[in-house]
Amino acid sequence: MTNPVGSFIWYELMTSDPDAAAKFYEPIVGWKISAHSDPASAAGGMDYRMIERSDGGMAGGVLKLNDDMVKGGARPCWLGYLYVTDVDATVAAVVADGGKALMPGMDIEVGRIAMIADPQGVPIYVMTPKPPAGKEDMSSDVWDRDAPQRVSWNELYTPDLAAAKAFYGKHFNFEFNESLPMGPMGDYCFIDVGGNRVGAMMQKPEAVPVGLWNYYIRVPEIDAAVAKLQELGGQVFNGPMEVPGDDWVINGMDAQGAMVSLCGKKGS
Repeated sequence: MTNPVGSFIWYELMTSDPDAAAKFYEPIVGWKISAHSDPASAAGGMDYRMIERSDGGMAGGVLKLNDDMVKGGARPCWLGYLYVTDVDATVAAVVADGGKALMPGMDIEVGRIAMIADPQGVPIYVMTPKPPAGKEDMSSDVWDRDAPQRVSWNELYTPDLAAAKAFYGKHFNFEFNESLPMGPMGDYCFIDVGGNRVGAMMQKPEAVPVGLWNYYIRVPEIDAAVAKLQELGGQVFNGPMEVPGDDWVINGMDAQGAMVSLCGKKGS
């Protein structure tokens, strides 16, 4: 795989109702979410569906939370996958450094994955993909700063900014070359991976109850997307707010309770 170590290579929506999630996200983002579980996942007793972009590429997946997951504390949310060359070695190193293994390494059809929590308790997947034969040099394009229907920005709200920077820099090659002072809110520290500016991290605001990764999905036009989000039962907590690059962003929640953020341009 040609993505640098530490790249975001997949995104997953954990939700209580994949059918309702499809009806929510499809008109807002332009995705097509499969009406049926992926066959390999269904054979393993899981409901996992693919998110297809209008250009034919994949944007991520949707996992239905089952009763055992919910009893274990899982709630609707978006989670990212970070590319690593060795899942088990990464998990061992993370645990040795104060993190946790929330889901041990397991093989799936397209590679090996595990879920970890960083030392501040924020969950994220790690993955070593298994590209199809003859496509060993393929790369993931689910993250793209400017392309529609992809995650455009990855943002970490952390309870301990200095510790999080050290952790992700050590284990995932995150670089922090610039930051934006935000007054009483502290510094907004940009994340560079393999020469790409993929997002930022900041000290968790008091209004945010727990540390978490927040993912901004690019939509065609922000006002239309916000109107549709609210029409379909979602909530907006913040925005639309203008950010550098002529983009506008919102932070909110989908109809099933997963935090979701959107970014896009203003219409003329």
